[in-house]
Amino acid sequence: MARPIKLGEALAELILRRGYAREQAQANFAEIWKSAAGEMLAKYSRVGQVKRGTLEVVVANSALVQELTFRKQELIAKLRQELPQEKINDLRFRVGPLS
Repeated sequence: MARPIKLGEALAELILRRGYAREQAQANFAEIWKSAAGEMLAKYSRVGQVKRGTLEVVVANSALVQELTFRKQELIAKLRQELPQEKINDLRFRVGPLS
């Protein structure tokens, strides 16, 4: 007979299977990006995923890519301070849809 499962364990498994933790982490990432980039730039950009230390950021147009590129080192420093566990070493900007 199978042993009873603690409610906390069952909820943790459900959250893991449904991907809720990933969605929450993405929302947290978006808030930290907004803080680092500023409300105006964050309004016209969105963060993607971190892959091998590089955070992808989608922006509305090429002028914003240029502005963010000028501020790249400053943004990396702020993100490292807020998200030390992510080990962000670089930012990759690309023009694309924000939705």
